[in-house]
Amino acid sequence: MCCLFGIYDYGHSLTAAQKKRLVSALAVASEDRGTDATGIAYNHNGHLTVYKRPYPAHLMRFKLPDDALCVMGHTRMTTQGDEKHNYNNHPFEGTAGIPFALAHNGVLYNDLTLRKDKKLPRTRIETDSYVAVQLLAQSFRSIRSAVEPLRGTLTLSVLDSRDNLYIIKGNNPLTLYNFPRMGLYVYASTEQILKKGLKKGMTRMEQPFEVMLREGDISR
Repeated sequence: MCCLFGIYDYGHSLTAAQKKRLVSALAVASEDRGTDATGIAYNHNGHLTVYKRPYPAHLMRFKLPDDALCVMGHTRMTTQGDEKHNYNNHPFEGTAGIPFALAHNGVLYNDLTLRKDKKLPRTRIETDSYVAVQLLAQSFRSIRSAVEPLRGTLTLSVLDSRDNLYIIKGNNPLTLYNFPRMGLYVYASTEQILKKGLKKGMTRMEQPFEVMLREGDISR
């Protein structure tokens, strides 16, 4: 059990300090589903940045630049791959013509089979989730087709270096709020975590228009 969380400031309404406060609050709230590691991904000056450590979220100190419009995050409860080796933690980096980062909530049980059948390159990363990165690297233009072979429990978030955010909603939960007047999306794996993070991270907010992603949806 892990947690996905993040924001997309498409209306350019938040300062760097406000984004940092909101992301930090969401990350700490996400500790309910994992404290073994914490990580975020964002773009700065056209370059994808991943910052992750084998620490619970409340020990993390995030630094976000003004131009980081989308921040994708993950808190981890280890199931496979020692979190002390930071390369096993989320988000993972990949490339498919353009760089991208991926975070996964769930457990995959056919990762070894896929690596063999698809002749995927060997890597030191032990985490089952990394096979999704390898599949996307082969077929990023068709994300749905790329992730269809995955078996287990999953919801994925993917951020590319062009600030395109993709959420692949499988059989694990995710709640997304849209604040249209602010031009802001905020999401987390559960509504309880999302509300907890918003309460601490934003003191005054409009009533959100709630979007519940349904199983099998791909949202961008």
